[in-house]
Amino acid sequence: MELLIDKVSKRYGRNSWGLKAFSLKTGPGVLGLLGPNGAGKSTLMRIIASITKATEGEIMWNGRDIAIEPGELRRSLGYLPQDFGVYPNLNAVEFLSYMAALKGIQGSFARRRIDELLQLVNLAEAKKKPLGGFSGGMRQRVGIAQALINDPKLLIVDEPTVGLDPEERVRFRNLLSDLSGERIVILSTHIVSDVEAIATEIAIMSGGKLLKHAEPEALLKEVEGKVWEYVIPGSKLEEARKRWMISSTVRRSDGVHLRVVAADAPGREAIAAAASLEDAYLYYISASREDEKV
Repeated sequence: MELLIDKVSKRYGRNSWGLKAFSLKTGPGVLGLLGPNGAGKSTLMRIIASITKATEGEIMWNGRDIAIEPGELRRSLGYLPQDFGVYPNLNAVEFLSYMAALKGIQGSFARRRIDELLQLVNLAEAKKKPLGGFSGGMRQRVGIAQALINDPKLLIVDEPTVGLDPEERVRFRNLLSDLSGERIVILSTHIVSDVEAIATEIAIMSGGKLLKHAEPEALLKEVEGKVWEYVIPGSKLEEARKRWMISSTVRRSDGVHLRVVAADAPGREAIAAAASLEDAYLYYISASREDEKV
């Protein structure tokens, strides 16, 4: 099972590109697609899902070009878009029955599958409740259930935890991790913690371009020696923010404790710190922005 994205670009206007020469190859596991808002993540997801056509390049699903032969991918696809909506007057069983019918799944098999999915997403007790009364987290669980109705080999979820409370976010991440197994799961988000615990590989993108694609351990290794803890007076905080990429600040009695992501130590008294995935993400995003200024 393989998804190959080869030099894919998407142009919206004469000089407006949502994606530019994006290339990536992935297999079973969880691919965390990280990038700031406007990085082109949703555009890429729609192209992979064959909803939008690429301007340039091609996407191959198990060796077949999805622009020419979209049928095989669509039969293997589960998709939870960022703007997923529900019919508020339907209950969970009615909604999932409707989605199953759209995918050609009917009869006793559909009923068994719906019961299995409602158990999986912990909604069995609320299955007769109108969706209009569901919380944001419950709606997202209905969303993942409809994406799984055809037991897809490729599961795409776009910004699935936006608006969820911390407990719901953890539950949703754990569910995606459990679902990975022998399928490809693409989790698109700008929240590093959403992929930190479950991603088997991470792709960082900005401005429609791929900045880095690697396993989490490799990303951490590349940013080792580039993370610093540094204490400065509060009066110099604004100046520091203009000079360095600062991932966190904590005010204490002896000054402001900074976490700085930079190739060189910000000062003689700076102490090297263990790198996190958020540090790696900020490092590549910052380097990309510096390149754009040149």
